[in-house]
Amino acid sequence: MNKIAASRCLPKAFPPMISVTIDSPRLDIGPYWSDLVGRASSNVFMNPAALDAAARTSFADIKILLAWDEEGASTRKLVGVWALRLRKLAPFWPRVLEGLPYNYAFLSSPVVDPARVSEVMSAFLVAIEQSPNLPNILSLRSLSAEYPSYQTIMRELGARGVTPLTLAETARPVATRDFGVKRSGSTRKKLRQDWNRLAVLGPVDVVNDRTPEGAEPALETFLALEHASWKGKEGTALLSNARDAAFVRRLLQNLARQGNASVALLRLDGKAIAAQVLMYCGETAYTWKTAFDVSFGKYSPGALLIDKVTQELLSGPEIHVVDSCAAEASFMGQLWAGRRPMVDLLFHLSPEKSLGFWLEAGRQLGYQRLRTWRARLQQRSPAVPARNVGLSLRHSRGNHIFVEVMAHRQTAAFAGRYRRAQLR
Repeated sequence: MNKIAASRCLPKAFPPMISVTIDSPRLDIGPYWSDLVGRASSNVFMNPAALDAAARTSFADIKILLAWDEEGASTRKLVGVWALRLRKLAPFWPRVLEGLPYNYAFLSSPVVDPARVSEVMSAFLVAIEQSPNLPNILSLRSLSAEYPSYQTIMRELGARGVTPLTLAETARPVATRDFGVKRSGSTRKKLRQDWNRLAVLGPVDVVNDRTPEGAEPALETFLALEHASWKGKEGTALLSNARDAAFVRRLLQNLARQGNASVALLRLDGKAIAAQVLMYCGETAYTWKTAFDVSFGKYSPGALLIDKVTQELLSGPEIHVVDSCAAEASFMGQLWAGRRPMVDLLFHLSPEKSLGFWLEAGRQLGYQRLRTWRARLQQRSPAVPARNVGLSLRHSRGNHIFVEVMAHRQTAAFAGRYRRAQLR
């Protein structure tokens, strides 16, 4: 881990009173982080404790950009945090900065003081551009189009003459105190029926212990439930990969010590039949991952747990928003009416895009096309496993994605088409 004295500091190119340091993850900024999230749009995946878990388990190569307000002669205030993953898929492949700092992160938006967002985002982009150790290709998947930082990024790129490649525009289910939880309709009716049917079998309750002593054993319950499901059979459960499991255990341990993670359990006769991993940042809770006992699947235990936990969180004094970390087509989209606009962007910091950009654009566009093709095949013939058509796409394995896209000869074709379109 880099020490602050060794950090790369680039104040001259930035607006007055803003300086940026580029570091490896560090826990000593914890108090500054806590102060920042009290006034900024949240992103739990950039909590220094979460980044520390990824670094200590060698799960990702992360560079953290810290923006400091140097207005005071003797004091500094943290006004921006942006954790980026440095990734290189193969020896001959270009290096890329990814906005999702590690696998299993679901938000790439920087955490920025809203009063300084224009200055901070400008400073961040200049720092990346001037650093000899960072590439100028940025891939920002799951970027909130609702946060002020998004509009600022677009303005800064426009001022540079840069047109980002928009890979996707989606809507993420969210729930708020005022809007989002469906209070009536067929979904609400079914939830009541499922709860009543389950209660016939024995006492049903929900527990959500936010202490470290309660969260850690509850995480093991979640991991066991997930591994016993179809994910375990397909090899995509967290326990199917020792490296993934080690990271997630450290991640939840670090966050739980701050009171920023817990695992809610739906219990029948004292036995957990569903588990929901929750993370917290400022006024936002994140429903990170869900697992349930498949033998109780007809009672929709995962949906029941999410519904009860959402109501409990939003009725308390701390949480104002619950972020699903899920796609609109997920079951949370049926439970919640609220939506947050999301975008996936890819761009080079200069108008003259490099060969590396075109290669990465082709890879991502090719991967997107393959996923669409696979989905269509599965809709036409749901009984045919994805592996039978050569499309086993696993998001958490970057090398798998690379090999599959290259194997289908999509990368060069898509890169060429996109570049020709831009040159017209």
